Amino acid sequence: MIRNGKRLLLIGVIFILLFVLWTLLIQTIDVQVAGQTEAEVGFATLNCCFHKFTGVHMSVYYITDWLGLLPVFICMVFAVLGLTQLVSRKSLIKVDFDILLLGIYYVIVIFCYLVFEMVQINYRPILIEGFREASYPSSTTLLVLSVMPTLIFQINRRLKNLMIKKIIIFSVMTFSIFMVIGRLISGVHWFTDIVGSVLLSAGMFCVYKAIVLIYNKEN
Repeated sequence: MIRNGKRLLLIGVIFILLFVLWTLLIQTIDVQVAGQTEAEVGFATLNCCFHKFTGVHMSVYYITDWLGLLPVFICMVFAVLGLTQLVSRKSLIKVDFDILLLGIYYVIVIFCYLVFEMVQINYRPILIEGFREASYPSSTTLLVLSVMPTLIFQINRRLKNLMIKKIIIFSVMTFSIFMVIGRLISGVHWFTDIVGSVLLSAGMFCVYKAIVLIYNKEN
């Protein structure tokens, strides 16, 4: 278990480093002015070709935007679970380690979400209500792919009923795939925005899961 945890930790760090490298490459390779916002974007040829292929679908954008609130709700559910354990056990150190760490993990995810909403590495290919908005990485994709895998992880750890477990996991996976594809084809993000979100969220989740696995084996 410890070996699996350490291997997963290494994979998580690699994903995060790849995200950092990807972010640097976006700012240096094939940078051109593109899109309605007339802002510079890296990998411009690739991004413009993909954007032209998908077109713009604002209905998909609004649907995935609203559905992006579901991961926030999941965060609140686990926050209530942690608070319930804290109140009943009367000690922070008696709260399940994976839940306590999950709270820290969610704070980091939300922090990343807010930071990248304010830092303009890339602008969206289109104007949103007449304004330019930051688009890298896709914050909705980042939130979904950071939070929903933790739901699957916790369901596997805590739920005993195999049938209900399979239904929930299938639903979560379907939702996550729909959200990623939806953000891709909505036309409000560059292709590289989605790739950045996938790399960062995969890295953070792997690190979280690895720490839990290592801790459980050692305790």
